[in-house]
Amino acid sequence: MHARDAVLGRIREALRDVPAGERPEDVAVPRDYDRRLGLDAAARLEMFAARVAEYRATVHRLAGAGDLPGALAEACARHGARRLAVAPGVPAAWRPDGVEWLEGDLDHAALDGADGVLTGCAAGIALTGTIVLDGGERSGRRALTLLPDLHLCVVEAEQVRGTLAEALERVKPPNPVTFVSGPSATSDIELNRVEGVHGPRRLEVFLVG
Repeated sequence: MHARDAVLGRIREALRDVPAGERPEDVAVPRDYDRRLGLDAAARLEMFAARVAEYRATVHRLAGAGDLPGALAEACARHGARRLAVAPGVPAAWRPDGVEWLEGDLDHAALDGADGVLTGCAAGIALTGTIVLDGGERSGRRALTLLPDLHLCVVEAEQVRGTLAEALERVKPPNPVTFVSGPSATSDIELNRVEGVHGPRRLEVFLVG
């Protein structure tokens, strides 16, 4: 007998005296995965910006893409970032002057030695303040956003959706998906917060539009 069959057999035995209609297989589980927030675009952006900030990320609200080079240059100067890895699909018009851009198939040592990374994203989730990276041209491969200590991420207004279900409509399978909710952080059993263990310690989000 396989271990799975043994475990299921014990569960069935334990449930033998449970009245019909009350067993797990008889109870309908409500599925609310596809719910919509019902917010207009402006309200979604306000919620998204507020939730991202709650995760200790820095949020910049920009009127248009023309404001990106200046805002990114200011962020780079503030962090002392002179060498940035960049996702292959990031437009040249986004990139400020005075920065060395690391492109191509960078190995882990090169990524670890970069001062930060600049990417776009696939979607943003207003309800949770989460950025969705899908491995596409503007998101870049997963290692690109895990090894550098600083992540500069551009989120366009039309990419922000209300819920996870709505955001996933923008992701094309079978691409690997990474969900980013603030800088990388974890806590031990005593709730001591440590940042940067599994990814960047610093996240700056540029919300355009």
